[in-house]
Amino acid sequence: MTEFLAPATLARVAPVVQVPAYDRAKVGVGIVHFGPGAFHRVHQAWFVEKLLATDPRWGICAVSLRNPDVRDALAPQQGLYTLVSLDETTSYQVIGALKEVLVAPENPQSVLDRLCAPHTRVVTITVTEKGYCLGAQGTLDFEHPDILQDIRNPRSPTSLIGFLVEALERRKAAGLEPLTIISCDNLVDNGSRLGRAVVQLAEQRGRELAGWIERNVCFPRTMVDSITPATTSALRERVENALGLADRWPVQREGFVQWVLEDRLLPDGPDWAAAGVIITDDVAAYDRAKLRLLNGAHSTLAYLGLLCGHETVLEAMADPELSLFVSTMMRQEILPAVKAPRGLDLEVYIEAILKRFRNPALRHALGQIAWDGSQKIPFRLLGTITDNLAAGRPIDRMCTAIAAWMHFVRRKALINERVVDPLAAKLFDIGLACENRGSTDVPAFLTLETVFPSPLVANEQFRFALTRAYDALASGR
Repeated sequence: MTEFLAPATLARVAPVVQVPAYDRAKVGVGIVHFGPGAFHRVHQAWFVEKLLATDPRWGICAVSLRNPDVRDALAPQQGLYTLVSLDETTSYQVIGALKEVLVAPENPQSVLDRLCAPHTRVVTITVTEKGYCLGAQGTLDFEHPDILQDIRNPRSPTSLIGFLVEALERRKAAGLEPLTIISCDNLVDNGSRLGRAVVQLAEQRGRELAGWIERNVCFPRTMVDSITPATTSALRERVENALGLADRWPVQREGFVQWVLEDRLLPDGPDWAAAGVIITDDVAAYDRAKLRLLNGAHSTLAYLGLLCGHETVLEAMADPELSLFVSTMMRQEILPAVKAPRGLDLEVYIEAILKRFRNPALRHALGQIAWDGSQKIPFRLLGTITDNLAAGRPIDRMCTAIAAWMHFVRRKALINERVVDPLAAKLFDIGLACENRGSTDVPAFLTLETVFPSPLVANEQFRFALTRAYDALASGR
C-alpha cells in the first residue's frame, strides 16, 4: 500500500530531501494568499518557508476563488507538498508553509474570517491577469459579472476585489490594523492597478471607506520570476522515488527564483529581506524588464513554437531559426523600450533569459504558456508595440508573435477546441469564422476591445504589419 507525504510520515522522508526545520504546530496564520496554484507554491510559499524557523507568525492560509483541486489534494497531507528545483543538480524540499487551504465559493465567510483576523497582516495574490476583473484601460470592469454580483451582494463576495473590499470595511469597523496587499501577478504597475480597483469598488459603498483605504492600506508593486512547468505524472513518479513517499501534488521550478518588492510596507510584517526578497523603490524598472523581455519572449516562443510543431520551450529553443528570431526580437525591438533597473545590465539579463530557456532539466510545455493569451498579450507585447510606434522603432517581429496567437486560436477552432482563456467563447467564434487570410481574420480579432486598445487598432502601421505577419504565417495552415 502506497504511503503518502503527511506529518505522520515526514520522519521517513529520504535524507536527501530537505524538510521543515521548525515545529509546524507552533506556526500561526499571518498571511492570506489568493490563488494557491503551482507558482505560489514554488515562489511566495518558498520565501515564507525560509522565515518560519525564526518567526512562526507567517504561516499561510491559501484561498482558491474557483475550484477545490488544491485543497482536495493537500488537505490529506495537512498542507505539506514537495518542491523540486531543476538546475544543474536537482533538489527536493518539503514545504510546510501552507497551514490551511480554503475554497471561497464553498464558504466565503470563512475566507472573510481569515482576512479579518487580528493576526492577519499580509495578503498575497497570484490569480493571473484575469482574476482582477480589469477592463482594457486597466481600471475595474463594472460590467464584469463577478463585480456586478459583488455590488448586488457585497457581504458574500465572489471576486478577489470584492473579498478585499468587504474585508477592509470589516477591519475598519472593528478598529483593526490595515493590511499590506501584494499582487504577485504579471500586471504592469500591479500594486497601483490593484489598489485603484479596490478603491473603485469601495467607492460604491461610500467615499469614507474608499478614503480610509487610500490613506491606510499598502499596495506595493512587485516583480516575481521563476519558470514553473506544470506538474506531470513523470514528476509525481520522480518525487515518489526521491522521497520514498507519494505526493498528491508536488510542484517544480527552475533553480532561478526572484522576488522584487516595493519598499512600501506596513510595520510589523514579515522580514522579507531576510528571506532573500529584494526590497527597492525601483520595482517598475525590474517589472518592465521582466514583463517585456522574459514574458514577451516566452509568449512569442509559445505561439510560434506551437505553429512549428514543437511541444516544449527547450524544443523551441533548439530550433535555430526560432531561437534566432526570439533573441533578435528581444535585442532589436524590446530592449530599446526597456529602462534598465539600477545595477542590472540588460544585455547580461537577456543572455541569462536565453540560458534559462535552454535549461535541459526543464520540460515547460508551450501549451501551458499559451493559456490566457488575451490577458497576457496586452501587457507582454502590445505595450512595447505602442511605445515603439510612438518612437518610430520596428514592430515587425512582435506583430509576428501576435499573428501567431491569432493562428493558434484559429487552428484550435478548426479541430473544435476552445483555447484556455477567459474569452474562450468569443475566440472560438472568431476562430471558426477565420478564412486564413489577414484581410478578413485580423479585423475580426481587433474587435476584441479588452485586448486591443482603440488607439492601437486605429494605427495603420500596426494594422499593416500585423496583417502582413498573419499572411506570412498562413501558409503553414
